[in-house]
Amino acid sequence: MVTALHESSLRTLPLLARGKVRDNYAVGDDRLLMVASDRLSAFDVIMGEPIPGKGELLTRMALFWFARLGHIVPNHLSGADPESVVADDERAQVRGRSMLVKRLKPLPIEAVVRGYLAGSGWKEYRESQSVCGVALPAGLKNAAKLPQPIFTPATKAEAGDHDENITFEQAAKVIGSEFAARVREISIRLYSEAAAYALTKGIVIADTKFEFGLDADGTLTLMDEVLTPDSSRYWPLETYREGDDNPPSYDKQFVRDWLEAVRIDGQPWNKRAPAPALPADVIEKTAAKYREALSRLGA
Repeated sequence: MVTALHESSLRTLPLLARGKVRDNYAVGDDRLLMVASDRLSAFDVIMGEPIPGKGELLTRMALFWFARLGHIVPNHLSGADPESVVADDERAQVRGRSMLVKRLKPLPIEAVVRGYLAGSGWKEYRESQSVCGVALPAGLKNAAKLPQPIFTPATKAEAGDHDENITFEQAAKVIGSEFAARVREISIRLYSEAAAYALTKGIVIADTKFEFGLDADGTLTLMDEVLTPDSSRYWPLETYREGDDNPPSYDKQFVRDWLEAVRIDGQPWNKRAPAPALPADVIEKTAAKYREALSRLGA
């Protein structure tokens, strides 16, 4: 039986922040220990129930992609063992679910790349036939493959708040035109290479989001998680279809769909905390989806 970690509690390192999933601790002035908990967020709300083993699966997948895509852009990994910076009795909280990384200056946008029309992109397309200012052909259906991947940035939200889609021009005003162009080019390249590999393993990566920061020398660096089921939509190729409904998925879309259907006192959930309690079968099926995605990728 896998023991779930909803929240880490390391006494030997200063806690800097608890995100939706990760707990970040300071290691000196130049490094961070990122501990991936088993928390799950949907619609930017953290669920009250953890998904056992999820943090380890996310970490393994992120490390797989960092290694596979390292030739495209530098990443934040320090190369040191996360267990080396905590006390002996704290290693169990860290083992297999942590990354010891360089401390960066984060860029204040999320770099979203979409290869298929889904989620907020599908909603926006129906209203304007565009996504984040990128015009798209008429007549596309939900889950349709786009003519080419598109860069659709978003603002970063604090826990409990919602990310907001913005145009490339708005992103350029936030981080500067040169950085915005570089982030767009690198993000599309990362997505395209990862999506092509995943297809060979029977997985469609519909969309994903990347985060970047600057190191002490001003070098653009890939950070946080990368191409995990928490930051991407993973669809099994064999059941992928365009249409009105969301395709079956390996990611937390399973939880999103359950939350969309649940009723509280006869009313839909308002997508604000607290979230409805996840039933045991939803928790186990979600954990199984994460495990299957990792296995298929060969990570």
